Amino acid sequence: MNLQQLHERILYPVVRVRTGSAGGSGTVIASIPDPENDDEFLTFVLTNHHVVEGAIEVKDIWDAVLKKKVKRDILDRLEVELFDYVRMSHRNSANTYEAEIVAYDQNEDLAVLKLDSPKPVQHVVTFIERDKIADVKLFTPIYACGCSLGHDPFATTGHLTYLKEQIENRLFWMNSADQIFGNSGGAVFDAATGQQIGVTARVTVAQFGFSQSITTWMNFCIPASRIYSFFDEQELKFLYDDSDTYAEAMERRKKRMEKALYGQKKDEDE
Repeated sequence: MNLQQLHERILYPVVRVRTGSAGGSGTVIASIPDPENDDEFLTFVLTNHHVVEGAIEVKDIWDAVLKKKVKRDILDRLEVELFDYVRMSHRNSANTYEAEIVAYDQNEDLAVLKLDSPKPVQHVVTFIERDKIADVKLFTPIYACGCSLGHDPFATTGHLTYLKEQIENRLFWMNSADQIFGNSGGAVFDAATGQQIGVTARVTVAQFGFSQSITTWMNFCIPASRIYSFFDEQELKFLYDDSDTYAEAMERRKKRMEKALYGQKKDEDE
């Protein structure tokens, strides 16, 4: 990739996510025409669940169908900052948008947000093709891009160092690109293609006596295989498959929720 492509594919799609006193990073994964409003767009951001968990609260809510109180997740809105650049490399401004949590999974540590804005976003990440994930090798040069310690987005370089890390029974890829708190939810990109191959998720913290040290060259990302599986499980196939649509996805999610509620009520009646 040339210098302009590095900016457009790796730096520009990265955003900062804020939830109260916490925050992290994210990437713009889609900006598509709104099927219900002409000339308006729907923009989606991918991040970690642990970045937005402060905006998720579980409460006991009265359910008119089940005729009892049930636990429901109450989702607060949060803020996403998109950045404008001039002269290619110079940040010109940061634009803050409210966003809602569309889908999330604590076990997978992934979440999708939707911006409360009708404006299209020009720079969107491209994911590695699903059928090429198995071909990824060690020593693949990568860029990690995120908002380290709440900073504006910037990239660090490294390579993939291990592809079989199991943490809490989940697969992670390890890489040597320097990262720290705040990078969470950002992206790991293939340095040759600019395609996103993972979501930054964990740093290594080593305990030495009474002190802790962050090992910045041993960082773990959620690989693309898990991202695709998350999209499928959450009925968000439209985010990577043009044959699916946002409207169809939302209808599937609605029916799935109704089926779950009906099944719960049926079990109660029996």
